[in-house]
Amino acid sequence: MDQLVPTEKYSPYRIFSAAEWAHFRADTPLTLTEDEVRRLSSLYDPIDLDEVRRIYLAMSRLVSTHVEASQLLFEQRRVFFNTDNAVKTPFIIGMAGSVAVGKSTTARILKELMARWPSSPKVDLVTTDGFLFPNEILRNKGLMERKGFPDSYDVGALLRFLSGIKSGQPNVRAPLYSHLTYDVLPGEFVTIDRPDILIFEGLNVLQTRELPQDGKAVPFVSDFFDFSIYIDAEESQIHEWYITRFMRLRETAFRNPDSFFHRYSKLSQDSARAIAEGLWTNINLRNLKENILPTRPRADLILRKGADHLVEEVALRKL
Repeated sequence: MDQLVPTEKYSPYRIFSAAEWAHFRADTPLTLTEDEVRRLSSLYDPIDLDEVRRIYLAMSRLVSTHVEASQLLFEQRRVFFNTDNAVKTPFIIGMAGSVAVGKSTTARILKELMARWPSSPKVDLVTTDGFLFPNEILRNKGLMERKGFPDSYDVGALLRFLSGIKSGQPNVRAPLYSHLTYDVLPGEFVTIDRPDILIFEGLNVLQTRELPQDGKAVPFVSDFFDFSIYIDAEESQIHEWYITRFMRLRETAFRNPDSFFHRYSKLSQDSARAIAEGLWTNINLRNLKENILPTRPRADLILRKGADHLVEEVALRKL
């Protein structure tokens, strides 16, 4: 994580080893069982109870302090404005990082830990996949080879969803996505009804846009976040994880005739690997370098993974 530390004196982050970070768990109880952790983790992103103890309990404790501070500020603002009918807005956590780096597992584990706090908050999880343009639109726009890039998302729908959540609106709908068909599910939604905490996970959630010349407001997705997390790893490791995942899916999910990638299950091992390498180089690596990695310094918390998928280093933005 050297890029984050130009000098020790001027870095905006405090850097901790995994062992140092584990001490910040303090007395936070472990509320997950081994079976639950196994269910929440991805086959391609192994995690166990030891990793939950080392990294996730301290992270849950840290986020809880931010949520409590936000709630206190909300109450102080209510007093300031002398109103009794203010709508408390959800605390939104943005989670970013490359494909195959383990965002989904981290989001699911954090969601379960936070939902089991003594206060029993309502915690929801939404991914940005449903906000991709449908494949038909991507094909018409010539964007199928840029799926996952910022221009492949319906940014207006993203902003309307987050604005509705942050405004405390009830029953805000987010479109659903199928990784089997590799497309948005037409007419299918998940309804989010005023959670205490929302985790919003996706490749480019920390992405900025060009600023207008006239100074008019141009909202970013991240403008709605109260806290942000970036899952990080060496490029070579993410590459290896992506290829390994693709080759395993070729033997499992890709065998389903309804799978968008079913044709790859019929290829030879060498041909399938060549396809995976091409997808990595031409799409996912480009997206990582051009759009995802440049947003890493915007995160409040960065989890840096090693070759075994376990977090080796944690960077926390200074207050």
